[in-house]
Amino acid sequence: MTENENNEGQKITHVSTPNEKQAAHFATSVLPRIVGFSLIIIIGIVGMILLSNMRKAPAHVDVTENAISVTTIEVNPENVPVSIAGYGQARSRDVVSIAPEVPGNVVAIHPQLELGCLIAKGDVLLQIDDRNYKAALQQAQAQTTQAKDLIERLKRQFAIDKERLGTMQRTRDLAMKDFDRARTLFAEDQVGTQSGVDRVEMSFNQADDALDQMQQAIELYPIRIREAESGLQAMEAGLELAEANMDRTAIRAPFTARVKQVQVEEGQYISPGKPVMTLADDSLLEISVPLDSRDAKSWLQFKNGGTTLDSAWFGELEPVECTVYWTESPETHQWKGTLERVQQFDQMTRTVIVAVRVNAQNAAGAVGHLPLVDGMFCEVAIPGQTLQNVYRLPNTAVSYDGVVLLAVDNHIKRLKVDVVRSQGEFSFVAEGLKPGDKVITTRLVNPQPNALLRMLDDDSAQNETVTQESAS
Repeated sequence: MTENENNEGQKITHVSTPNEKQAAHFATSVLPRIVGFSLIIIIGIVGMILLSNMRKAPAHVDVTENAISVTTIEVNPENVPVSIAGYGQARSRDVVSIAPEVPGNVVAIHPQLELGCLIAKGDVLLQIDDRNYKAALQQAQAQTTQAKDLIERLKRQFAIDKERLGTMQRTRDLAMKDFDRARTLFAEDQVGTQSGVDRVEMSFNQADDALDQMQQAIELYPIRIREAESGLQAMEAGLELAEANMDRTAIRAPFTARVKQVQVEEGQYISPGKPVMTLADDSLLEISVPLDSRDAKSWLQFKNGGTTLDSAWFGELEPVECTVYWTESPETHQWKGTLERVQQFDQMTRTVIVAVRVNAQNAAGAVGHLPLVDGMFCEVAIPGQTLQNVYRLPNTAVSYDGVVLLAVDNHIKRLKVDVVRSQGEFSFVAEGLKPGDKVITTRLVNPQPNALLRMLDDDSAQNETVTQESAS
């Protein structure tokens, strides 16, 4: 509120409104601040412009890209035979347990019947006391001889009785005529006596009865001979059994054998069917090699496509030559074997188990080297089918996700490829590459796309590697 004087000199009181109060506050308090801030900003901008004009421009520097030193190979398609690798233990193909077939006490043992010794085929491994078996053999021989003699006697008697039969028929006929004549004379002419007729009739009856007996005997001779022959067969069977038991008292080596286990001593009583030793035939070894079923499907060489018409089983394998390496010394101990057959499909591991055979000649070691023997753990390389028109690359040139780096106009280019197989130190690519492509073989870690390259030959790469190692 303010006081003013009017024209007549009177005082007039004026009351201020709210808007007038706000305007007065803005003019006295806010406006000076805004003006101050604006002046500060303007001064700052002017200072920056002045400082900018006073600064000298930096000198121009040309940036040169550093080239990456790499080695490359030029690739071209080729046909590559696949080699399937697997591991297995060499085993003797034939291992037999020897058990006696007759009981008895052991009276002698082969001097080489010791673990690991070799015994020639046919040598007596052990001898069982044969005295009882000799007696049984002699008894069977005597019984057989008796049976043969009986048959011979029956055959001779048969022939004799057949000759006597004619004589006895004639004697009977004569006796019958005498009887008829004596009976007629006595009945019609009263010649002779009744007792005389009776005597003649008795003679006739005796002759007739003897003839009947002879005829019956002759009819029975074939039956008696057959019975005797059957008896002879039984005697001969007994003789064969006695001879076999006699032979069984000497247990012989069924083949040139290596003694793998011995469970018998001289003087020991042994029983039929109880094994007393184990022998191994080392003339032929087999290695059971499990193969990944996918490798078997894709690369194993089967005859006729691997199928059979009359059996739900694998077909015959091509008998390709395989290489066997002893895992303890693969560089110096290698042998040749033959792919034989598919042994089984393991449902637990999903593997196809094949058998590779190595004969004794191939298993023999070179001078100064060990032979392949039962129990050695080996790696087996099996030739498979041939990869057609593939590109061979070092494993280091292919990333885990199937990407290779190409050198195109001295710059890096990434390329996705189809790796159909990795074998040893190489990977084989079926699709993605072209003949003449240059693949980078130097191992690079996260290279920039289109990075500049410097090509090195093998000698330069080796020298650069030596220099880097020396510098480090």
